[in-house]
Amino acid sequence: MTEGAPGRTRQQALSTPKAAGLAGIVFAVLLAAAIVLARIALPEGGGGEEEIVPGKRGALQTATELVPFAGIAFLWFMGALREHTGDAEDRFIATVFLGSGLVFVACLFGAVAAAGTVLDAEDPTGFGRHFAYTLLTTYGMRMAAVFVLATSTLGRKLGVLPRPLVVIGTLAGLLLLVVGSTVPYCELVFPAWALLISLYILRTARHSA
Repeated sequence: MTEGAPGRTRQQALSTPKAAGLAGIVFAVLLAAAIVLARIALPEGGGGEEEIVPGKRGALQTATELVPFAGIAFLWFMGALREHTGDAEDRFIATVFLGSGLVFVACLFGAVAAAGTVLDAEDPTGFGRHFAYTLLTTYGMRMAAVFVLATSTLGRKLGVLPRPLVVIGTLAGLLLLVVGSTVPYCELVFPAWALLISLYILRTARHSA
C-alpha cells in the first residue's frame, strides 16, 4: 500500500495540469465567443448611446449566458498555471498573479450582472449599459493585462515558459494595458493568449507523462 501511494500522487500531479489546461481552452473559446457576440450586437461598444443592432438582442443575451461559464473555467486555468510553475514560485509576483486573476473574474461577473439587468429593462441604454461596458473593458481588461504580465514574468524567472511565449505574453499584456477598449475586438487578445498557454501546458503534460 505504501508503494502505491507515490504512484497515485505522480499520476494526480500529471493529470491536474492536463485537466486544467483543457479548462483554459474552454475559457478562451467561451470568452472569445461572448466578446464577438457582444460586438456584433453593439458594434461601437456599450459606452455610448447607440442602440442594440435590430435582431441582435439574442446575441447579446447569449454572450451574458456564456460569460459565467468562462469565469469558472478561468479559475481552473489559474490552477493550471500555478501547478505548472511548481513550488518555486515568486511570492510577490504570485500575489499579483492571484490578485489580478480574482479581480478579473469579479469584474467579469459584475459586468454580466449589470448587463443582464439592463437587458431585462425596457430601455437597454443609459447608465446601466455604460457601467457594464466600462467594468468589463476598462477595469476587467486592465486586470487581465496585469495577469498576463505577472504570468509572463513568472514564466521567465522560473524558466517554465519558453522565451517566445514570454515575449508574446509581455506584448499582449502591454497591448491590453495601454490600448484597452479603444480598439474594437482588442479584448480578443486575452483569450488568444490563454489559448496559447493552455496548449503549451497540455503539450508539456503529455511529454511529462
